[in-house]
Amino acid sequence: MANPITDADVRHVAQLSRLKLSDEQIAEYTQQLGRVLGYIDKLSELDVDGVEPMAHALDMSNVLREDVPVEGMPVDKALATAPAADPPFFKVPKVLGEGSGA
Repeated sequence: MANPITDADVRHVAQLSRLKLSDEQIAEYTQQLGRVLGYIDKLSELDVDGVEPMAHALDMSNVLREDVPVEGMPVDKALATAPAADPPFFKVPKVLGEGSGA
């Protein structure tokens, strides 16, 4: 592998993912991700000329139904089991705030 993954790479991805990792976890994930990327490098050495691309190892196809509009669930029934509601809306806790990046 030309560019092995470093602790700094793992710390950067953890920061982007909003994950707080210990130094031990950083070291462990650096090794694990390095092995994964090494395996991918090994796979890229395979000669796949003439191999048909596929999305699944088994011969499968989607079974689709006719797209027909149907009546939706009444608002009062949808809100009946909600922990908090302000009809016709669900009340949810705030998940984004200052410095959230969103």
